[in-house]
Amino acid sequence: MKAMSILMNPKNSTKTAISSNRRSFGLTTAAYLWAGPNTALGVVLGWMLGGSFCIECGVIEIHGPRVADALNRLWLPAMAITLGHCVLGQTEAALTITRIHERVHVRQYERWGPFFIPAYLIAWAVLGCLGRDGYRENPFEVEAYRSGES
Repeated sequence: MKAMSILMNPKNSTKTAISSNRRSFGLTTAAYLWAGPNTALGVVLGWMLGGSFCIECGVIEIHGPRVADALNRLWLPAMAITLGHCVLGQTEAALTITRIHERVHVRQYERWGPFFIPAYLIAWAVLGCLGRDGYRENPFEVEAYRSGES
């Protein structure tokens, strides 16, 4: 019906496109701001570790030898880790391999904002207390791994 309205009155199509772009811009800006504190943490860590920075589809990706060393020293060694709109990876190849999975975490940060890290760690702890795998059975990871399967 909306398409028919646009075809019948082309003036409306421009107005609809502008309105849609404004809404999209507003939601995108809000998502970046909501995830901003975690993104800032990722950028500061990447800078402190002397990582190489690039932007890939609106996400800051950082890699380098000291970043790799830090990721290997985590409680669970990782190829990459997401902090807001920032992904720290061991190498460029690791960032490429994990991109789909890590983008799911970016979207999760957009939903949870500054509450993502506490929620993730609480889920990990609760699962651990129940004798389950706090990483593989963590709902945030389950969602991210499912995306890689599709």
